[in-house]
Amino acid sequence: MNKLYQEALDYLYSFVNYSFKHSSELAKAEFNLDRMRDLMRLLGDPQNDYPIIHVAGSKGKGSTAAFIASALGAADYRIGLYTSPHLQEFTERVQVNGIPIPEDEFVALVEEMKPAVEQVPYITTFELATALGFLHFSRQNVTVAVVEVGLGGRLDATNIITPLVSVITSISLEHTAILGDTLEKIAREKAGIIKSEHPFVASPQKMEVASVFDLIAEEHSVALTLVGRDIFYKVKKKSIDGQMLEVWMRNGPKMKLSIPLLGEHQVENAITAYAALLVARQEGLVFNAAQLKQGFADTQWAGRFEIWREKPPIVLDSAHNPDSISKLHQTLDEYFPDLPVVLIFGVSEDKEVAEMLKELSPRLERVIFTRAEHPRAVEAEKLLKFAEQTGVKSEAIEPVEAAVTRALEIVDEQNILLLSAGSIFVTAAVRAVLSEKEKS
Repeated sequence: MNKLYQEALDYLYSFVNYSFKHSSELAKAEFNLDRMRDLMRLLGDPQNDYPIIHVAGSKGKGSTAAFIASALGAADYRIGLYTSPHLQEFTERVQVNGIPIPEDEFVALVEEMKPAVEQVPYITTFELATALGFLHFSRQNVTVAVVEVGLGGRLDATNIITPLVSVITSISLEHTAILGDTLEKIAREKAGIIKSEHPFVASPQKMEVASVFDLIAEEHSVALTLVGRDIFYKVKKKSIDGQMLEVWMRNGPKMKLSIPLLGEHQVENAITAYAALLVARQEGLVFNAAQLKQGFADTQWAGRFEIWREKPPIVLDSAHNPDSISKLHQTLDEYFPDLPVVLIFGVSEDKEVAEMLKELSPRLERVIFTRAEHPRAVEAEKLLKFAEQTGVKSEAIEPVEAAVTRALEIVDEQNILLLSAGSIFVTAAVRAVLSEKEKS
C-alpha cells in the first residue's frame, strides 16, 4: 500500500464513520440528504452523467448488484459498480468493468474533493466514499452504474440519484433502532429509493412487505415487478459448480440461466437481477439473450458461500444475522449434508449471537471465536458464553491468523468442513490468511 493512498484513506476515515459506531449511536445520528446534495452540487453533480440502477434491501443486494453489473458488462456497457462494505481493500467499493479504482486515481479524487468537503460541515465517511464513486464513474465515462444502498434507503447517501430502475431485495428485521421495529416500517424505509415515474423490481417478500410495496407503487404511480408474482423460476439442476435455472414471465417463453453462486437465496437474487434487467431494457438499455446468459454465468461475488477448497472443504461466507445464517444452514445441508463443521466466528456489537449459533448448532463440531480488527468487533472471550448456552464445544483465539491455523489443524486431521461466518470483516481476514498460506 503506497503512502499517499494510505493518507487519502486516513483522510476519509477521519470523518464521522457510522460503520464504526454502535447501533445506539446510529439511532441518534443526524441522517439527511442535505449534506450529500450540497457536496455533489459543488462537485458538479457527476451522478447525473449516466443512468443508474439502484439496489436496496436487507440481504442479497450486493449479489444482486453483481449479477446486474456482470450481465450489462457482457453486453459491452462500461459498468460502474458501487458496493459496501469491502471484503479486502477499500478500493473494491468503486469498480469499473470489475476493476477496483486504482490507488493513484483514488488519491487524486480525494485531493480534488477536499475544497468542496471543507464547505460542507458534518460530512461522513460513507458520504465521501459515495461522492468519490459517483465522480470516478463520471471521469471513467461509464455508460451505466449499479449502485448499492449502504443503510436503509430513504436517507441513505446514495439516494440523491434519479434511478433508471430501483431494486429491492429480501427484507428482514435489521437495524431496528434506525429503520423501525416491524417489517412494514423497514420496507417503507427501504422503499424510500422509489421515485415517481421510475419502475421498481422486488425480490420475493413476506405478505406484509409485498403489501407495502404495492401501496408505494400506487402512491408513486410506478410499475412494480415482484418476483414470484410477475416473474417465475425453477431450479433445474444444482452442483458444487453452480446452479441451472429456468425463468419466465407470465405466459411468456422460458429462458435457461446458469449461475456460479450457490444457495436458494442466490437463485432469488439472480432472478431479481434478471427482472431488473428486463425492466431496464424497457427503459432503453440494449442487450440480447446470449449476452445476458454469459453475464450471469460469469458473475463473481467473493465471500458468499465461496468454496475456497473442496477437500477438506473450506467455505467462506458473510452471514451475520439470523435470517442469513438460516439461509447459510440450508445451503450447507444442500451441498455438504454429512460433514461436521468447524466454525470460525466473530461479530460486531449488537448482533444476535445466541440465535445464530442455535441455528447452526446441529452442524457444529466446534466454534472458534475470534475478533477482526474493527472498532465494533466483540472480543472473542466474551462470545464463549453463547456457545455454552447451545452446548457446542468452543474456544476463543485471537488474532484471526491464529484462529485459522487452529481450525485448519482440526479439519485437516478429521477431514471435516471449515466455515467462516458471522462478520464480513472476519471472513475478509480469514480469506487474507488463506491467501498468504497458499503463497508460502
